[in-house]
Amino acid sequence: MTENLTWNAGGTPITIRKDLQVPMRDGLELVADAYEGTEQKPRPALVALSPYGKELQALALTTPPQRRPSPMWDGCIEAGDIARIVNEDYVHVIGDLRGSGGSGGEHIGNYNAGGVSLGEDAYDFIEWVAAQPWCDGNVGMVGISYFGSMQVLAAAERPPSLKAIFVSGGHYDFYETTYHGGIMWFMPRAAREGRGGDSGWAFTDGVKSRMIEEFSPEELKAKVDERLADPDVAGWPNLVHVLNYPKNHEAWFDIVMNQFDGEWYEERNPNELADQIDIPVWLQLDQGRGWTLDSTIEVFDRVQGPKKLTIGSYPPMQSRPFVEEHDKMFRWYDYWLKGIDNGIMDEPAVDVFVEGSREVVTADQWPPKPVEHRPLYLRPRHKLSTERELMGTEYAHPDGFYQAPLTVTDDVQILSWSTPVFEEPVEMIGTGAAHLFAEIDQPDTNFILRLWDYAPTGKRQLITTGYLKASHRELDEARTSEGDPRHPHTRSVPVEPGTIEEYVIRLYPFAATFMPGHRLTAELSNAEPLADEHNSLLPPDAFHLPVGRPVTHKIYRDAEHPSRLVLPFTTQ
Repeated sequence: MTENLTWNAGGTPITIRKDLQVPMRDGLELVADAYEGTEQKPRPALVALSPYGKELQALALTTPPQRRPSPMWDGCIEAGDIARIVNEDYVHVIGDLRGSGGSGGEHIGNYNAGGVSLGEDAYDFIEWVAAQPWCDGNVGMVGISYFGSMQVLAAAERPPSLKAIFVSGGHYDFYETTYHGGIMWFMPRAAREGRGGDSGWAFTDGVKSRMIEEFSPEELKAKVDERLADPDVAGWPNLVHVLNYPKNHEAWFDIVMNQFDGEWYEERNPNELADQIDIPVWLQLDQGRGWTLDSTIEVFDRVQGPKKLTIGSYPPMQSRPFVEEHDKMFRWYDYWLKGIDNGIMDEPAVDVFVEGSREVVTADQWPPKPVEHRPLYLRPRHKLSTERELMGTEYAHPDGFYQAPLTVTDDVQILSWSTPVFEEPVEMIGTGAAHLFAEIDQPDTNFILRLWDYAPTGKRQLITTGYLKASHRELDEARTSEGDPRHPHTRSVPVEPGTIEEYVIRLYPFAATFMPGHRLTAELSNAEPLADEHNSLLPPDAFHLPVGRPVTHKIYRDAEHPSRLVLPFTTQ
């Protein structure tokens, strides 16, 4: 079916091919819409695939881009700027994935790990598009977040007509997308359920829980009861609901039920497949969403073909409908899909926006400059110092805070430590770590660490974050290095109350220059403030599961317990 719609995209009218039926190799069909110029000729195609519904993506033609904290911001309108894509003389093809929207089949678990690989479907979809008379046989992909993950899954299958991809804001390590340092993140709930202003998945009867498919009712009930025994889970109404009524939101149920990393997450993780990609790849992400930046860098390191990496400026959330980064994307695709020699491959592979100095640093690798990890020690009177503490515990007594559950208080307790004001610019680029010697009076808690750049005016900006559930403190020694800790997250080891443990928290990648007169402040809590300068930029569901029991925390910072930050100072 084809209907004509005239839309003012720089004077370019648009032809819409509506509800195209795209056959898969197993016989079912996916549904798609194609947008192109009215001149009948073959063009390169940019494919967008997700479970969010192609009709939702069409709002890019009628809804002006919204930025947070606009209440009209919808995190699922992520397929790209349809009018701009058509105006640049590409065909924009937006499809519903298996088991969602108007498409047939079942979507079982993560990336259909319980059924047909979504990468396999993407292969068939791309080759069908390339064979149509309105496509010239050259295909790229477009879209952020889930759409971005689909680009990596598709490229790993190596469809012959997929010539390059441009991924902005993709999610690759699925465990780190759902559990940060072992602490559950609620944003995946929004993407699936549609809470907090997001539309969520275009659910059909074809979206299935892998847990329900794999386990008997008796086995599943035992697993649900075990999950509900966690006081954090039992204290959160939405989780109690989804665990008791799993068919209401089967995809979110699977995430809640799988709190540990392992086969369930790794089976079809995009980052695990990245080394199979040999076509040109450009990866882009803005700072402020460190868990995604971490795996973006991992994918960049693993892909085998020509590649670029752009790390943009804060804040972390693009507009919806998504319209950013299109200038870079079209230069990329003009080169690889249209054969226009625009010099893009003569430019450095990596460009990084450095907060504070607001400079763009370029190189051919990440980090873009040599770095040396150096400590800043927690000291008395809430200070950070390059000099370690010489006094014992009897003199350098611990800092501490008591946090009641958020079911009974709105008051989030925060400890902080700050450097003196910097007298000259101090640049840091890379990952970091926090080594905290802590004693708690419960078997578990959260450690949430946030690093801020404070200006002389008192205005501040978040630089990076780190998360660690205390029971996930085990280190992967084989992968851990100074300033780059790694945790397996494959089991929970409860803490013995009253013992002092060392907790090593990974600080996600960042790039910042602390200018003269500024200072660095580290804030520690076990829950997130309900509203602050950073949270106001994020969707309502972009927070973490709080601790469900009262916990007293003591942070030791004496000669025997050198609590410290380990940060990536550039050396040139």
